[in-house]
Amino acid sequence: MKDNARVLALRKKNKSDIKVMVVAEEHRQRMAFSDTVRSCGFTLVGCVSLAQWQEKHDIYNTAVDIWLIDSDYDDSVSTATILSKPAAVLVGFSQAPYLNATQEYAKWQRKLKRKLSQLIGLPFLSAAPVDKNADTDWKYVVFLGASMGGPSAVKEFLDNVPATLPICILLAHHFNHAMISTLPRILNRHNDWQCQIIASSQRLRAGKCLIVPIDKQVVCDSTGRVILLDQDWHGEYKPAIGQLLKNTSDVHGSELINIIFSGMGNDGSQYLDLIQDNNSQLWAQDPSLSACPSQPQAIIDSGYCDFVGSPTDLAKKLTDYIGERAASHSH
Repeated sequence: MKDNARVLALRKKNKSDIKVMVVAEEHRQRMAFSDTVRSCGFTLVGCVSLAQWQEKHDIYNTAVDIWLIDSDYDDSVSTATILSKPAAVLVGFSQAPYLNATQEYAKWQRKLKRKLSQLIGLPFLSAAPVDKNADTDWKYVVFLGASMGGPSAVKEFLDNVPATLPICILLAHHFNHAMISTLPRILNRHNDWQCQIIASSQRLRAGKCLIVPIDKQVVCDSTGRVILLDQDWHGEYKPAIGQLLKNTSDVHGSELINIIFSGMGNDGSQYLDLIQDNNSQLWAQDPSLSACPSQPQAIIDSGYCDFVGSPTDLAKKLTDYIGERAASHSH
């Protein structure tokens, strides 16, 4: 793109003031685009499918500096990009690898940054991406999904998992919105886990159990961050366990252990056929020991469940599994 007034003005902005809009059809592509945008230090104003953008295009179109479009470039999108007078529009890009395919993903991300550098003339974008293992004190992510009957089951599980293990915990629990603030106090009692509701973007930490909010989406990225989005959850379930399970599996792969506890419904079972290649573990509470059996039963019925047991059994299994992985790595 030739230098113009918009590009020149963009170069004078702070990185955090550069606003980027992503329109892409595939979830994986949206996650990779948003991860790269944030690693550049830019502000992501939206990351949606074409249908989602068309539904709320009047909200998303204001003051966009860069458009990343991996969708049909129809008349409505073309008109929007013209009206917003962006510095750059990138239409189409190669398919992103899974975020847990570290080398391939890093190569793809560098390629995207180089392309953006060429478009807007900001050479710092070509710098190497942040090392996923930098500034972390954990080796594994444990994702817990629960619903009705979940607090007592998750509490029993945490009481039997040493907070000294090299793990961080992310909990998605369908809960009463007015009562969610009481959940950390319930779970913290009589164990060493630090349980807190996610109120801002932060890094995963060993010894912490981060509780996903009900009113705002979160996504995990390839650097070990949990990013709070100013967007509502889509669909019937809030937070969306299935959506989070898919995201965490794409990002953390074989470093992820998913455990589904007591609950009503089948949230968590929607994307199981898509995450098998990531080598993530999938366990469930024994339905016969669950206050509401349908949620863990849906996981078992999928045929992908690797282990079933009581909350105490699941805690012991996790401790043994981490020990076995450590022993295999040492050999």
